[in-house]
Amino acid sequence: MSQKGDSLAEPLEDPPQPTQAKTPAEFTAALRTLRIWSGLTYRQLEDKAAAHTETLPASTIATTLGRVTLPRERFVDAFTRACGLSDEEAQKWLETRRRVATTEPAAPGDDPDGKPDGSLTDVPAPAHVPRWRRTVGLLGAVGIGVAGTLGASSLFSNQPMHTSLPAMPVTGLRMPAVGSWAHIHPARTPELCLTEGRDRTGRYQTAIAAQRSCEKAIQPRVFLEPLGKNIVQIQWHHPKYGIGCLTVLAKGPERNLLEPRDDCANDNQAQQFRLERYGPPDTAHFRIRPVIADECLSLRDQDTKEGAEIVQGRCSGAADQDFLIKLTPPP
Repeated sequence: MSQKGDSLAEPLEDPPQPTQAKTPAEFTAALRTLRIWSGLTYRQLEDKAAAHTETLPASTIATTLGRVTLPRERFVDAFTRACGLSDEEAQKWLETRRRVATTEPAAPGDDPDGKPDGSLTDVPAPAHVPRWRRTVGLLGAVGIGVAGTLGASSLFSNQPMHTSLPAMPVTGLRMPAVGSWAHIHPARTPELCLTEGRDRTGRYQTAIAAQRSCEKAIQPRVFLEPLGKNIVQIQWHHPKYGIGCLTVLAKGPERNLLEPRDDCANDNQAQQFRLERYGPPDTAHFRIRPVIADECLSLRDQDTKEGAEIVQGRCSGAADQDFLIKLTPPP
């Protein structure tokens, strides 16, 4: 595979097309696919847009792609050109956006084509209670499959992306610098996946990380976003509730559990995990170590049953701290 000077792979196929999109969510999912095709980080897209005299902050890109509403027309124009599309190709995206806009009722207060000053920037609404706190009742539900292909650091932050990552940022895992979709399995129970669950003690009522049957774990989808050498953010992408980043909880009845929160930020150590090679060298076995405490993820009480909670605890070398990571193609 050929490499650019900044260690990002050249696209090997024609760019994705938006023409099948019928709803704002499908159109935004297509934009996320385009971002993965480009091989560019949000910070690099910002630089590409600046070269075309457009202002397209990395935080605005991440926030816009994390929604299921229709992006502004000027955003679509600047974003598609930053991804490397020609004028003709960018025009196809604009035409599709206009078609979707004419068939989708506008939400109250929406400004589909931009602010009065023509700015591309967008100030996200304050995040009070994370959307993921309302998802416990969705366990086992089959999603509609509109979650697109992106990794989103700094969703509600202006912190810069790490742009100096090597082509393969995780030792022992053939994951590109832009990140990858993945399944995470406890090695003792590879038929189970790390996914959405709930605290079986009943003391904490919101969505948490647990091990459940992979056949039932259709949603949310897991995306690993590299933040540094061997350090990733574990994102959950849900077609209704958007993106949540697994966060280690530090106090209260939920202490040491992992909750998906939509205030993702690449400078939040509670959302950073070090992937450490573990076990046989020829397999993708890892210990997952929260950066904030330098401990290890494991199963509560070393439980092997479906529904067992994922918790943070002392690195003991026990079998329940051994995880298999399997990279998967974009949905």
